[in-house]
Amino acid sequence: MTWQTVNWYNTVFLLGTLLVTLTAVPVYLWHYGLSWFHAGLFLLFFILTGQSITMGYHRLFSHHAFQASWPVRLLTLIFGAAAFENSALTWCDDHRRHHKHTDHEEDPYDISKGFFHAHMGWIMFKLGEPPTYASVPDLERDPLVRWQHKYYVVIGVVAGFILPAVLGWFWGGAEAALGAFLIAGVARTVFVHHSTFFINSLCHTLGTQPYSDRCTARDSWFMAFFTFGEGYHNFHHAFQHDYRNGVKAWQFDPTKWTIWLLSKVGMASQLRRVPAERIRHAEITEQQRQLALKLAALPAAQAASVRHQVEAVQARLQEAFLRWEKLEIEYRRAMEKKLEASREKANELSRDFREAREKLVVVFHEWEQAHSSALSTMLAGA
Repeated sequence: MTWQTVNWYNTVFLLGTLLVTLTAVPVYLWHYGLSWFHAGLFLLFFILTGQSITMGYHRLFSHHAFQASWPVRLLTLIFGAAAFENSALTWCDDHRRHHKHTDHEEDPYDISKGFFHAHMGWIMFKLGEPPTYASVPDLERDPLVRWQHKYYVVIGVVAGFILPAVLGWFWGGAEAALGAFLIAGVARTVFVHHSTFFINSLCHTLGTQPYSDRCTARDSWFMAFFTFGEGYHNFHHAFQHDYRNGVKAWQFDPTKWTIWLLSKVGMASQLRRVPAERIRHAEITEQQRQLALKLAALPAAQAASVRHQVEAVQARLQEAFLRWEKLEIEYRRAMEKKLEASREKANELSRDFREAREKLVVVFHEWEQAHSSALSTMLAGA
């Protein structure tokens, strides 16, 4: 790369805010200390801007995982701009291309080009043609998104830097205003940046792949704590239109909880959820792939013994899942279209779907037992 490829606007901003955070912020804290006001303001703006990215830019605008009322959309656009990660239109265009071309040349933050590239190098260097927004025609028709795209720099400066400073001024004059600007403005921006960037870099490098190995995306419970639940990235790439990333009840996903709470007060609707049966089937499919790899490394006789334990269950599982999937599609379409079918026909469809689901759950349990038994047999023969 040459100096001509550097995106100076992005590079100066990224490195400049980092430099201020590493120098001016410690100097301020040395002289004045950290008040509860500044700590609370940092946390407030970290949540507002961070969740405007995760809930707004990501799950709402990029994936249409739910629908939101105009106040929610407006606030996430305002504080999304204050995260200084570009406009929603540009961010979503990059993100949709990332999902369409994950780990390939057309992926804006392709991890195969290196950790630094995926983390922030793709932002600092001009690596391709200017965006055409071909992947976001729906957002180009949205007047709020168009407004934010036109003025996002001004919006970001006012909401991300000036607003904290003004709140600090009212709290404690010039000294508090400077601290609010540095801590809740500049330092908070750096923390939000790198929390987001680590999803593109770390969550494509370290973690587990319980749902699919078709791409490098990985689940990281650790990163979920710093990204409002976005760390469950393997699930997200497997089921990108689900409004949840932490799909398990115990997984930390405050973005999911916020969306759910908004739906309860009428400010969010049409929350999209992947059926639990489909999620479990994806997990089992990945378990089967991992088991096949282990069997390939075993002596032929031992591998044949283990295959005998699981093949019959695998066949029943495939049959049960295909029947459930067929009926699930029919049932969902009937509910969406509210077909005026006879009571008898509706009851028959509902009964068949319920029976298929119950059968699938039974076979899931059979697989769990067969899989556990196979692993035990392999361990005993090792």
